[in-house]
Amino acid sequence: YAAAAGADLLVILTEWNEFRALDLKALAKGMTTPRMADLRNIYTYEDALAAGFSDYESVGRGDRASA
Repeated sequence: YAAAAGADLLVILTEWNEFRALDLKALAKGMTTPRMADLRNIYTYEDALAAGFSDYESVGRGDRASA
């Protein structure tokens, strides 16, 4: 969470279980520009947008959204 504080983009590069249960609302709230690139397809764009992310992009699944 500290690494995302004040950030403009969060990039998820791993499938580790610790990253599968992130508090997306807390992450988005602490970011300057809450955007996510989910390279492991852990979350859906609906979940990311509902949590407050303005943009979400995944790789290989075709999920992309902007609020």
